[in-house]
Amino acid sequence: MAAEFDLNLIRTFVLLYETRSVTAAADVLGVTQPTVSYGLGKLRRRLGDELFVRGPGGLVPSSEAERLYPPLRTAIEQLDVTIGAATQFDASGPVSFSLGLSDLGEVNTLPLVLAELADRAPAATLQVHAFDIDTATDELTRGRVDAIVASPVLDSVRLHRLPLFTEGYAGMVAVDHPRLRGDSATEDELRGERHIVVDGTTGHPAPRQALRTYGLESQIAVRVTRFATLPYAVQDTDLVAIVPQRVARALARTHRVRTFALPWAIEPAEIAAYTRRTPGRSPAQAWFLEVIRAALQDLP
Repeated sequence: MAAEFDLNLIRTFVLLYETRSVTAAADVLGVTQPTVSYGLGKLRRRLGDELFVRGPGGLVPSSEAERLYPPLRTAIEQLDVTIGAATQFDASGPVSFSLGLSDLGEVNTLPLVLAELADRAPAATLQVHAFDIDTATDELTRGRVDAIVASPVLDSVRLHRLPLFTEGYAGMVAVDHPRLRGDSATEDELRGERHIVVDGTTGHPAPRQALRTYGLESQIAVRVTRFATLPYAVQDTDLVAIVPQRVARALARTHRVRTFALPWAIEPAEIAAYTRRTPGRSPAQAWFLEVIRAALQDLP
């Protein structure tokens, strides 16, 4: 039975599992949709299993497909890594990439990625997409974005995750805050202040969790949806924000805000890059991932 399976059928199966779409799998493979459907039909007949059925969000794998996917994906990954090691992507000409980022990522990480990209491929263009945790996995596996850099964990076997750096937290207030004036603040001092937090799944949850843990949740006076709002809200009020340290330092250079050390140890957030696993990841996407790694990995 194993001899009857050619490489294209295995690759088709893996991509159907990862993209959950005949159309997306065909796009990655560079073939027509009927070709992918024909390949799926051959797989179904040979394995005696439906493998995928249509659901509201795309193809839904059967239990047999769930069993087959891990070993077949591993086999294809090893083959593609071996072949890809001898293949150099040519970035000297015009090439376009797309990157998913939160608003915080656009402030914090985008400038570093742009600098690295300009150094390696001056003719390259970049389209930035708003990061949405609910659609991120499908955006990647269906090829709508080449990579995503984010702190929320995208836990999917369809994705490759590359840890980049960890980010601690600091307090941020207006430069002329009437009470908090030192380089640090005590818990009692923070308990007497009004706080502003970022709600939503795409932001860092640690600041909200810290306020809840230390009994300051009742002191939250303002909830916003984007980190980019914080410096504007803080610089002209007596509100207190807890923000990632690197971002806080950057905002202090461009806004009338300053940072201070928090009285608690908040677990740092791990920022990671996500791409499709091979075989869905193209040589261009693998090259772009290396650009991101060089720009961001192990940042202080």
